[in-house]
Amino acid sequence: MASLRPLAPLALIAALLAVSGCGSSGAGSAKRPAADAGSTTAEQPDSQEASSYPVPAGTKHASAAAPGTLDVAYGAASNAEVESELAAVHASEHRAHANTVADLKPVPGGESIGGNGTLPIPANVPGAVQRAIAGANEIADFPYVFGGGHASFIDSAYDCSGSVSYVLAAAGLLSAPEDSTQLESWGAPGPGRYITVYTNPGHAYMYIDGVLYDTAGRSGPYTSRWQVSAADNEGFMARHWPGL
Repeated sequence: MASLRPLAPLALIAALLAVSGCGSSGAGSAKRPAADAGSTTAEQPDSQEASSYPVPAGTKHASAAAPGTLDVAYGAASNAEVESELAAVHASEHRAHANTVADLKPVPGGESIGGNGTLPIPANVPGAVQRAIAGANEIADFPYVFGGGHASFIDSAYDCSGSVSYVLAAAGLLSAPEDSTQLESWGAPGPGRYITVYTNPGHAYMYIDGVLYDTAGRSGPYTSRWQVSAADNEGFMARHWPGL
């Protein structure tokens, strides 16, 4: 089992840097532009970039908020409250969540959820899961640019592993952006109860509370990363955070 990474103070998260994107940065990897004009990142190409509606480098979009500053639902239960109540409410919450996901309708052209492209934040899940959903909602409709979200968590576009990294940072589970190869050693092996990252050297995506969050398979360049269907996990390594 890989060792778990210590977390950095939230105030430092926005300044933390990484050097690669969805894939590894081995010798011979082609350089391709990141989201910010003038920056580049050397990495293995995203194997599912073509189905992620990539936009031209330098596309102007508002930058995301620092992942450690996002709000969750008002009155959301604390971790201690959740742990004391979870045994009694888990079955009913699971049924309610399953019904919510079943009611989601995709936007034509892909599998992105409709509406405003975000998911409601449930009260009866651990705080880290609430913050993960808040982080996923924050950048759900941001454009895809290869390398986006790797120079900094705060960016105006995110690739596959940049998206996953932002969400994990919002949850307090990652201190610096990682590419998809690095995510193969994040947390612990196997699927989690609430959060599972699926990754290989060419692509990364995740499930949060049972809902797929992926750049590939969306319905358009500004549609949601939240999707109504499941991905084919063959060839991907499952990782989770212990307890989640």
